[in-house]
Order: sequence, then C-alpha cells, then structure tokens
Amino acid sequence: MREARNLWQLIARRADQTPDALFAVDDRDRRMTFSEYRHASERVAAGLIQTGIEKGTNVSWMLPTGLEAMVLVGGLARIGAVQNPILPIYREREVEFIARQSKAVQLFVPGTFRGFDYAAMANAVAERVPGLEVRVLDGALPEGDPTLLPAPPDAASEPIRWIFYTSGTTADPKGALHTDATLMAASRGMAQALALSDDDRVALVFPFTHVGGICWLAIGLLVGCAHVVVPVFDKDSIALLARHDVTQATAGTAFHQAYLAAQRELGEARLFPRVRSFPGGGAPKPPQLHFDLKKEMGGAGIVSGYGLTECPIAAMNWTTDRDEKLAHTEGRPNPIGETELKVRTRDGGIAGPREEGEICARGPQLCKGYLDEALNTAFDADGFFRTGDLGYLDGDGYVVITGRLKDVIIRNGENISAKEVEDLLYQHSKVEEVAVIGLPDAKTGERACAVVRCRDSAQPLAFEEMVAFLEDGGLMIQKIPEQLEVRAEIPRNPTGKILKHQLREEYGA
Repeated sequence: MREARNLWQLIARRADQTPDALFAVDDRDRRMTFSEYRHASERVAAGLIQTGIEKGTNVSWMLPTGLEAMVLVGGLARIGAVQNPILPIYREREVEFIARQSKAVQLFVPGTFRGFDYAAMANAVAERVPGLEVRVLDGALPEGDPTLLPAPPDAASEPIRWIFYTSGTTADPKGALHTDATLMAASRGMAQALALSDDDRVALVFPFTHVGGICWLAIGLLVGCAHVVVPVFDKDSIALLARHDVTQATAGTAFHQAYLAAQRELGEARLFPRVRSFPGGGAPKPPQLHFDLKKEMGGAGIVSGYGLTECPIAAMNWTTDRDEKLAHTEGRPNPIGETELKVRTRDGGIAGPREEGEICARGPQLCKGYLDEALNTAFDADGFFRTGDLGYLDGDGYVVITGRLKDVIIRNGENISAKEVEDLLYQHSKVEEVAVIGLPDAKTGERACAVVRCRDSAQPLAFEEMVAFLEDGGLMIQKIPEQLEVRAEIPRNPTGKILKHQLREEYGA
C-alpha cells in the first residue's frame, strides 16, 4: 500500500486487499466497503467523462462532508482530473476569484446546505466566469459504464492534481499546488505517528474540502481503517460517533472541548470506550485540555500536529510521546527523517534550541508552489517554505508554536504573545474559550483584549478576577489584557480556527 504512487492506485490496491472491510459510514447509517467505494468511483468517473471532464481538466467542488464528496474525489482521481476543493465558508467573491484563477470548467455544489443557497451563488458566479458550468448535486452523482473508461492515470509521473486555496481573510485566497504524492506523504507520516490500524474508526467531522480531509481519506486507504462521516457537527454527531465506537476523536480544540463537555454530562460511563487518541491541529490547543481529556475520557489524550495548506502535517506528536510533549508541543517533523524544520530569527539567522523565530519547512508534503507564481517568494533559496508562524524547536526537536507573526500584539514597543496569555487563561475554572487580540490604542499603539466564553453564563469572569489570576500565574504586568469582553459564542470557521479578524473588526470599532 505504501508503494502506491497516486490516489487512484491507492484506492484500487485497498479494494483488492480488503474488499469487504468498511470504508465509511455516514450520519444516515449508509455503509460503504472499500470494494463498493472503488466501483462507485469508477461508475462516477464514467459519468463525469460524459459531461466533458477528462485527464487534466480543472474541476472545482464545494460539497458537504459526505459519501458523495468522497466518491466524487475517487471518480475524478480515476480520470486524472485536477481537483479544487473549496471550503464551504467561502462566498460569492471568493468563489468567483477561485473559479476564474483556477480556470475551472465545472463547479459542483449542493443545492441548499445549512440554510445557504449554494446553487444560486454558483449560478451567479458562472454568469461572470466564461466557460464555467455549474452542477448542482441534490441527488446522485452522474454515472456511466465503467467498461468504457480509458486507462488509469500513469503512476510513474507526479503531475499537479490538486489546487487548495488557503482561507485568507483580508486578502484574496492563495492557491497551493499539490500532487497526490505530496498529500500521501503527509498521510503516511500521520498514520505512523498515530499507530493506526484497520481496527480504527476515525471521526471525519470537519470539512472534507480542507486539505486535512483528503489526507484523512488517504490515511484510511493506506491502513484500511474506516471513517464515521459527519456533515454537520453538533450534539447529535457526538452520539453518532459514540454509536460507531470511534477510536480517533478528531480534529481540534473546538471538537475536543465538545467531546469533553458531553463526557461530563454523561457522568462516569465512558463516552468513547475504545478511544485511543484525540488527533488535533489547525488551531492552538490549551495544554490543560490534553490532561483533562486523558483523565476523563481515556486514551493518549490530544495527539496534535502542525501544518498548513501549503505543507500539511509538517510536524506530529506520536501516541507514545510523554504527556509534557503532548500537552505543550506539536511534535517532531513529519514524516520523521524526511521533513526538515528550521527556525529563522528576525535577522535572518538560524535559531538555536528554544530560540523563537519564524518556522520554515521543507519536505515531501510541501506543495509545488502557488498558482499565482508571484507568491512564490514565500519559498527561500533552499526550498524552505516560510510559514509566517512563530515558534521554536525544543532541545528534543519538538515544535512549539508561540503565535503568528501577525498575531503578536505590540504594546509600547514590547511584543506580547497572544497564545501565551490564552494558554494561561484557559486554566481558569470559569473559562471555556478565549481569544486574545490586539486592538488599536492611541497611547500604546495596541492594547490586549481578552475575549472569553465562560462555562457558566450565570457566573461570568470579571475583569479584576482575570487580572488577579494572571498576576498569580506569573504573567508580566505589561502582558495582562487591558480589556475583557465576555460573550456567549466565539466565532470559528468549520475547521475550528477562531476568527480573530472578526473579533478585531467588532471590538476595534
């Protein structure tokens, strides 16, 4: 399986090896084996060819996490098309930009999903983008006779097969170019770090259109484990995961907090009796959350990784790592022995152990550049990608992320790490979620503002209480937030990342 060179070869080999094993089960209890997945993908590939899609055709799709999206990926992989999954949070402006820049010839969307009319948006975009055809999938995918399919894609070459757009907030999204091999490299290392086997059941709870969704698809094919597919994550989803005996409770802080809350409501009985770990990534994790999950729910606790759309899963903890590493780091370079990380200081030098700087990455999972070649200045002369993330490597080579270059609050010329303050506030018994942001200030340049969601709305955190707690925790007085905002919800995108730009806009005004 590990010698497969492209996604279709991986699908075919898995179907040959374990044809009757479970590939996925969804929220409607529809089940699909690996053999059924292969044959469904072939039928859809034949149907897609009849619509004009062929090898190298650029196809965009914006579908909910579900069996249909997974089969569409398989069908397009069988043809050898170039796939452009679009995050469901994008709207007309971003979708038009992506469709125009990627030169997509078809755009697959649902009709209406979660109260939003994707069909209307896509048709409006198509009116302004020449050559773009919209396909609304309210029912089955197009199918045809698989005996009429041409030969599978050549496994000896590694052409661009994926365009993933980063979820930009103020600028236009950036299209990162990936091959099947780059995504499969990330998946191979992650499967090893989590010690996955064909007995695992993975919670596929975040947008499948995210680069992580395709990596998890490849992981399932590599090791033969099954996915429990969740289109919309809510309390009912947690019951679904429990019913299907999930062992890998993905996929980040917001999800892990929801699992822990459900466990506490349940009481002493284990919510996920067979859980082995809580894989995470995509958003900062409070160290205390790891210890709480491990103690109250079992397994190894949070086993997190670090990566970006451009370089997925560049680092990963292992299930065998010590709690200190699992709670406070994002693991070692992934895959071990293949990926390299370096930390560049502000003066351009290479940082030593525990010396903060910008994380730079190079490895087999690194994208082949951007669709807009003008953006390739993000790669240095040695082929390392400058991530824009601040952090350091500890004495054992584990990655610690301290924030974003753009997420440093500069107050009176002094740098304040938002993550440092957040990690400490997460330890307060009243705090459920927190985001520390920088707001414009006429006197200091910026001031730190803590935005908090409390565990009990009837007992909110008070400003003086916050200050005293941070002082007792040893935080420098200059780093203590000068403003506290308590709210019922903190906005996040579907992958669990807090939308700090929305908070800055709201409170900065």
